[in-house]
Amino acid sequence: MSFGIGQPVRRREDTRFLTGRGAYLDDTRDHGELRAVFLRSPAAHARLQGVDVSAALQMAGVAAIFTGADLEAASVNDIGAVTIPNRDGARCARPRRPLLAVERLRMVGEPIALVLATGLAEARDAAERIEVQYEDIPAVATIRDATVEGAPQLHDEAPCNIAYDWAIGDEDAVNAALASARHRIEFQLVNNRVVGCPLEPRGAIARWDPQSEILDLRVSTQNAWRVSREVASRLGFREEQVRVRIGDVGGGFGTKAPTYPEYTAIAFAAHRLGRAIRWIADRSESFLSDAMGRDHETRAIAGFDGEYRLVALRVESRVAMGAYLSPHGTFIPSELVAKVLPGAYAFEHLFFAARGVYTNTTPVDAYRGAGRPEGIYVIERLMDLAAREFALDPIEFRIRNFVPSHRFPYRTASGETMDSGDYQRVAERARLAGDIDGFQERRENSRRQGRLRGLGIAYYVEVILGLMDERARLRLAPDGMWELLVGTQSIGQGHETAYLQILADRTGIDPNRVRMVQGDTGCIPVGGGTGGSRSITTQGTAILAASDNLLEALREEAGEALEAAVEDIEFDHGTFRIIGSDRGIGVNELADRAWRQGRRERLHARAHTELTARSFPNGCHVCEAEIDPETGRVSIDRYLAVDDFGRLVNPLLVEGQVHGGVAQGIGQALLEHAVFDDDGQLLTGSFMDYPLPRAQDLPSIRFLHEPVPSPANPLGVKGCGEAGTVGALPAAVNAVLDALWSEGIRHVDMPLTPARVWRWLRDARANSRVAARGLNR
Repeated sequence: MSFGIGQPVRRREDTRFLTGRGAYLDDTRDHGELRAVFLRSPAAHARLQGVDVSAALQMAGVAAIFTGADLEAASVNDIGAVTIPNRDGARCARPRRPLLAVERLRMVGEPIALVLATGLAEARDAAERIEVQYEDIPAVATIRDATVEGAPQLHDEAPCNIAYDWAIGDEDAVNAALASARHRIEFQLVNNRVVGCPLEPRGAIARWDPQSEILDLRVSTQNAWRVSREVASRLGFREEQVRVRIGDVGGGFGTKAPTYPEYTAIAFAAHRLGRAIRWIADRSESFLSDAMGRDHETRAIAGFDGEYRLVALRVESRVAMGAYLSPHGTFIPSELVAKVLPGAYAFEHLFFAARGVYTNTTPVDAYRGAGRPEGIYVIERLMDLAAREFALDPIEFRIRNFVPSHRFPYRTASGETMDSGDYQRVAERARLAGDIDGFQERRENSRRQGRLRGLGIAYYVEVILGLMDERARLRLAPDGMWELLVGTQSIGQGHETAYLQILADRTGIDPNRVRMVQGDTGCIPVGGGTGGSRSITTQGTAILAASDNLLEALREEAGEALEAAVEDIEFDHGTFRIIGSDRGIGVNELADRAWRQGRRERLHARAHTELTARSFPNGCHVCEAEIDPETGRVSIDRYLAVDDFGRLVNPLLVEGQVHGGVAQGIGQALLEHAVFDDDGQLLTGSFMDYPLPRAQDLPSIRFLHEPVPSPANPLGVKGCGEAGTVGALPAAVNAVLDALWSEGIRHVDMPLTPARVWRWLRDARANSRVAARGLNR
């Protein structure tokens, strides 16, 4: 089948996007709508002493202004977050986070007031007339500043600015195993803070219908159902009263996963005023208010036996939360990191502790990979350093420590049960395809040209996250088209193509007669949204089950059409036939028949599937980096990803996801860094200061697939959306460190910018000269 599972079909939705017919949030218009502008805090830490809106309210076009006091009076001024218990079982410190600030300002960009006017210019002008009185308080912008003795406190509920203190594993057993280990490796590293930067900024459009008592809320988000549930809860509505609709979404990367304060504030204003209200963030606003990613400081110690096999690992991380807990801020750097921290390796003893720290900065939440890049970065930096210290081949050393293929399903040191894999086969394929045996010759060629070349290896293990259940619904619409209703949300991955491939492969339905309906809580009552590489696994399984249910309905229709008993009807390749006969009728013809006869409601199927086991994508990434020592500039010269994603629904889409993930990983490794000054002011608040990777920063990325189908779901898939980033961070950094090792540099931290690399080289050479003078004496 040319449009079935396994075919490299081009994305159907691209025609719409490339011809300007996409339906993004700001493409929709409501008659008589008000434009919204948020007045945001200029201070990172201050006592809020007063907000005077009287002059602003008198300006032309201004319809209303809401402050924190207004939302307090309405009892809606709070946003929730997922919390985790401390290691002693006590609840972590979860201070209240207001939608609009009251009493204290805790980060630059925190919303203070919501201005509503007939036009955007009028709203902006009015916001500038609001008088805000505040008294500055010393700010803490980094983990270290926030945790020193006597540091300013952000929240009374969080002494020493500690949000939580979480741990997993038997600490005593790990310490004993480390003490008896033949070899030990210790190191520290930083996982730098980054900005998500999706192409389409966040926004919200809200309208209240007093007749139906329905709030229509349109947002650019990854999860309509979470937004509906949380906004309804804040406003005191029933969940069915908040209908959330999502059109096309211009990227998310996890940044659009949370329910932000602005969504509830806009919904509240629309309900209070009875007017349609539009808020679309500009890019500067997004830099300040969108949840950021990463920002970890980690110490690790690993113990190895006499055969250089890993026996125990102890990891302790301090992680920045920002000024408040974001919805998933506690869960990602603790439980999600722990799921993959053992990597691909078979060992018994693991202790992992994560301590969250409040800082006067933008909150941190999901960013592509959400915990898995952070965890794999630790274990793969460790394994590369250990191989170097033990003078072992980096791939052979990893193979020595891999979970053998015959031990799957395998329970890891962190308690996860990995479904399947053949790590050695994947790594050996990477060795051959990456021509690792020819690397030394390429290194010498670079050296003759005055450049340093390094080889970086990383073996990652990912895990499919999010809700393990999903729903799908198929129906014949009044216009004769099939509709596929799903509970996930495409944010650029190609769902409209991949899902229809599953449907067409199973049923034979013409994909040109199918439209996908997503992101509308009014007609899809339950959904898990998109995140954690869950979509093709959970939603694909639900579509498969709904397809089977539809075939049963079609079988009855075929029995009537062919005048035969249902039990005498068989189905094969899109056609129902009478067993032992050449009489048959196709699926598409049956649909036309039912539609003409006014019986389309009979062709209706739905499915709810719940997976009981997770799949674990994995792969070996090989990176070669070249450094110009005169400028410190790093160039990624070669990049290979050999991945095991199980069965591929669409190889072309998968390769695109790998390319995008690798690009974001290389971007963080070499370029990206969200920097705040000592006063909590964001210094990298525009693309003039925050460099995203461009075409010239990336090599031609080669992708190969070495599959082991997953037994954890009927499709045998493993998910691919975030794997590229998970593998790219350690692969790129390991390559750069390998290039610098000959110059006496033993440690690097991201981002590996030209200025930092140049300084490391300068200092290493200066130290070398000093050492040489000492020897000469």
